[in-house]
Amino acid sequence: MTLFGFDLNQLLNDLIVFAWSRADLANFLGLVGGLCYVASLYLRTMVPLRIVAIVSNCFFLSYGVLAKQLPTIVLYAVLLPINFVRLIQMQQLIKRARVASQGDLSMDWIKPFMRKRNYKKGAVLFRKGDVAQEMFYTVSGRYLVTELGVELPPGKLMGELGFLAPDNKRTQTVECLEDGEVLRLDYDTLRELYFQNPEFGFYFLRLTSERMLQNIARLERELEQHKVRISVEAAQGTT
Repeated sequence: MTLFGFDLNQLLNDLIVFAWSRADLANFLGLVGGLCYVASLYLRTMVPLRIVAIVSNCFFLSYGVLAKQLPTIVLYAVLLPINFVRLIQMQQLIKRARVASQGDLSMDWIKPFMRKRNYKKGAVLFRKGDVAQEMFYTVSGRYLVTELGVELPPGKLMGELGFLAPDNKRTQTVECLEDGEVLRLDYDTLRELYFQNPEFGFYFLRLTSERMLQNIARLERELEQHKVRISVEAAQGTT
């Protein structure tokens, strides 16, 4: 049987002979590593992808040692710890998000993915109506939600609801009352974490929903207090 002038039977026989001549432990390990790498390309979530990548790195590293291929050894000796660290980070992220969703609304678990930014007194972090592109975690200083007259001390998250808003618009203005430092996380990074790990996305939604319910409860309390004050003032005015 021929194709484009090539004898396919002879070509297949030559390929089998070549493969058999190379059938040693080193090449077997390299082949398994390659298959694991190809399998990792079909995984859509990050934790399984990292696990398969680690397995692939181990096989390729073993191949490099047995075949005495220095570039292969160096490459996978570097990639292996990187994949381990990323896997541990993602597992910790999911674990802390799960704990937080069960009642502890601290967002410390997301800090490793955020970057520092300093603000001077009087600076405006964002204004109502602005397009939201990032969220913030206060490290030091004091910040004022202008429309509500509420101060935010260190350890508070702000701007996360803009990620979920249909038009991605800010609903409040936040101003820096004194020099301080915040951690910021852009929505592109948050979106990657969200879609790469559905479990993280689920807990993040629970957290933001809980925060929205707390804000609603606080506004309802303030409204009731306002009604009571009006009632008292009206009663005093009639006496």
